[in-house]
Amino acid sequence: MAAALVAYLHYLSIFALFALLSIEHVLFKAPLDLSRARSLMITDIAYGICAGVVLATGVARVLWFAKGTDYYLGNSLFHAKVGLFILVGLLSILPTYVFFNWRNAVQAGQVPEPSPRQLRLVTWTIRLELLLLLVIPLLAALMARGYGVINAG
Repeated sequence: MAAALVAYLHYLSIFALFALLSIEHVLFKAPLDLSRARSLMITDIAYGICAGVVLATGVARVLWFAKGTDYYLGNSLFHAKVGLFILVGLLSILPTYVFFNWRNAVQAGQVPEPSPRQLRLVTWTIRLELLLLLVIPLLAALMARGYGVINAG
Protein backbone atom coordinates (compact mmCIF):
# COMPACT_ATOMS: atom_id res chain seq x y z
CA MET A 1 0.00 0.00 0.00
CA ALA A 2 2.83 2.44 0.83
CA ALA A 3 4.41 1.91 -2.60
CA ALA A 4 1.13 2.73 -4.31
CA LEU A 5 0.63 5.87 -2.22
CA VAL A 6 4.17 7.12 -2.88
CA ALA A 7 3.75 6.42 -6.62
CA TYR A 8 0.40 8.24 -6.60
CA LEU A 9 1.88 11.25 -4.80
CA HIS A 10 4.81 11.23 -7.24
CA TYR A 11 2.52 11.25 -10.31
CA LEU A 12 0.12 13.76 -8.80
CA SER A 13 2.96 16.16 -7.97
CA ILE A 14 4.33 15.83 -11.51
CA PHE A 15 0.92 16.80 -12.92
CA ALA A 16 0.69 19.70 -10.48
CA LEU A 17 4.22 20.81 -11.41
CA PHE A 18 3.26 21.02 -15.06
CA ALA A 19 -0.03 22.77 -14.24
CA LEU A 20 1.67 25.37 -12.03
CA LEU A 21 4.29 26.10 -14.68
CA SER A 22 1.51 26.46 -17.28
CA ILE A 23 -0.24 28.92 -14.96
CA GLU A 24 2.98 30.93 -14.67
CA HIS A 25 3.21 31.02 -18.46
CA VAL A 26 -0.35 32.33 -18.78
CA LEU A 27 -0.01 34.91 -16.00
CA PHE A 28 3.36 36.36 -17.01
CA LYS A 29 2.19 38.92 -19.56
CA ALA A 30 2.73 42.66 -19.84
CA PRO A 31 1.36 44.86 -18.57
CA LEU A 32 1.24 43.27 -15.14
CA ASP A 33 -1.21 44.22 -12.46
CA LEU A 34 -0.81 43.77 -8.72
CA SER A 35 -3.13 40.77 -8.54
CA ARG A 36 -1.28 38.86 -11.26
CA ALA A 37 2.10 39.73 -9.73
CA ARG A 38 0.93 38.29 -6.39
CA SER A 39 -0.47 35.23 -8.14
CA LEU A 40 2.81 34.68 -9.96
CA MET A 41 4.76 34.87 -6.72
CA ILE A 42 2.43 32.40 -4.97
CA THR A 43 2.34 30.08 -7.97
CA ASP A 44 6.14 30.05 -8.11
CA ILE A 45 6.35 29.13 -4.42
CA ALA A 46 3.84 26.31 -4.98
CA TYR A 47 5.88 25.21 -8.00
CA GLY A 48 9.01 24.99 -5.85
CA ILE A 49 7.19 23.00 -3.17
CA CYS A 50 5.80 20.68 -5.82
CA ALA A 51 9.25 20.15 -7.30
CA GLY A 52 10.44 19.19 -3.82
CA VAL A 53 7.62 16.65 -3.51
CA VAL A 54 8.48 15.21 -6.95
CA LEU A 55 12.10 14.88 -5.86
CA ALA A 56 11.32 13.40 -2.42
CA THR A 57 8.83 10.86 -3.75
CA GLY A 58 11.16 10.01 -6.63
CA VAL A 59 14.01 9.33 -4.24
CA ALA A 60 11.68 7.25 -2.05
CA ARG A 61 10.62 5.19 -5.07
CA VAL A 62 14.23 4.57 -6.08
CA LEU A 63 15.40 3.64 -2.59
CA TRP A 64 12.46 1.71 -1.13
CA PHE A 65 9.76 1.04 -3.71
CA ALA A 66 9.24 0.21 -7.37
CA LYS A 67 12.04 -1.72 -9.11
CA GLY A 68 14.93 -1.12 -6.75
CA THR A 69 18.06 1.01 -6.73
CA ASP A 70 20.11 -1.29 -8.98
CA TYR A 71 17.49 -1.13 -11.74
CA TYR A 72 17.36 2.67 -11.74
CA LEU A 73 21.06 3.34 -11.35
CA GLY A 74 21.77 0.86 -14.15
CA ASN A 75 19.47 2.60 -16.61
CA SER A 76 20.69 5.40 -18.87
CA LEU A 77 17.16 6.75 -19.33
CA PHE A 78 16.88 7.17 -15.56
CA HIS A 79 20.06 9.25 -15.62
CA ALA A 80 18.62 11.29 -18.51
CA LYS A 81 15.37 11.83 -16.55
CA VAL A 82 17.25 13.02 -13.48
CA GLY A 83 19.47 15.22 -15.64
CA LEU A 84 16.44 16.84 -17.30
CA PHE A 85 14.80 17.36 -13.91
CA ILE A 86 17.95 19.06 -12.64
CA LEU A 87 18.12 21.18 -15.81
CA VAL A 88 14.51 22.28 -15.34
CA GLY A 89 15.34 23.13 -11.73
CA LEU A 90 18.30 25.23 -12.82
CA LEU A 91 16.23 26.99 -15.47
CA SER A 92 13.55 27.77 -12.89
CA ILE A 93 16.04 29.88 -10.97
CA LEU A 94 15.57 32.81 -13.39
CA PRO A 95 11.77 33.18 -13.03
CA THR A 96 12.02 32.58 -9.29
CA TYR A 97 14.71 35.26 -8.98
CA VAL A 98 12.57 37.75 -10.93
CA PHE A 99 9.42 37.02 -8.93
CA PHE A 100 11.29 37.03 -5.61
CA ASN A 101 12.70 40.48 -6.39
CA TRP A 102 9.15 41.80 -6.70
CA ARG A 103 8.27 41.10 -3.06
CA ASN A 104 9.08 44.56 -1.64
CA ALA A 105 7.25 46.38 -4.42
CA VAL A 106 4.22 44.08 -4.16
CA GLN A 107 4.11 44.42 -0.36
CA ALA A 108 4.14 48.20 -0.84
CA GLY A 109 1.21 47.90 -3.26
CA GLN A 110 3.31 48.74 -6.32
CA VAL A 111 3.02 46.90 -9.61
CA PRO A 112 6.35 45.39 -10.74
CA GLU A 113 7.48 46.51 -14.18
CA PRO A 114 9.68 43.86 -15.77
CA SER A 115 11.81 45.10 -18.64
CA PRO A 116 11.10 43.84 -22.17
CA ARG A 117 14.29 41.77 -21.87
CA GLN A 118 13.07 40.18 -18.60
CA LEU A 119 9.70 39.48 -20.19
CA ARG A 120 11.35 37.65 -23.10
CA LEU A 121 13.87 35.75 -20.96
CA VAL A 122 11.36 34.59 -18.36
CA THR A 123 8.72 33.68 -20.96
CA TRP A 124 11.18 31.62 -23.03
CA THR A 125 12.64 30.04 -19.89
CA ILE A 126 9.18 28.89 -18.79
CA ARG A 127 8.49 27.54 -22.29
CA LEU A 128 11.76 25.62 -22.27
CA GLU A 129 10.95 24.22 -18.83
CA LEU A 130 7.55 23.05 -20.10
CA LEU A 131 9.13 21.41 -23.14
CA LEU A 132 11.74 19.59 -21.06
CA LEU A 133 9.11 18.48 -18.54
CA LEU A 134 7.17 16.88 -21.41
CA VAL A 135 10.15 14.67 -22.27
CA ILE A 136 10.52 13.22 -18.77
CA PRO A 137 7.33 11.05 -18.86
CA LEU A 138 8.39 9.70 -22.27
CA LEU A 139 11.71 8.62 -20.77
CA ALA A 140 9.84 7.09 -17.82
CA ALA A 141 7.54 5.14 -20.15
CA LEU A 142 10.50 3.83 -22.15
CA MET A 143 12.39 2.96 -18.99
CA ALA A 144 9.39 1.07 -17.57
CA ARG A 145 9.43 -1.06 -20.72
CA GLY A 146 13.05 -2.04 -20.29
CA TYR A 147 14.80 0.49 -22.52
CA GLY A 148 17.99 2.16 -21.35
CA VAL A 149 19.48 -0.75 -19.44
CA ILE A 150 23.23 -0.34 -19.27
CA ASN A 151 25.00 -3.61 -20.11
CA ALA A 152 27.72 -4.53 -17.65
CA GLY A 153 29.76 -6.40 -20.20
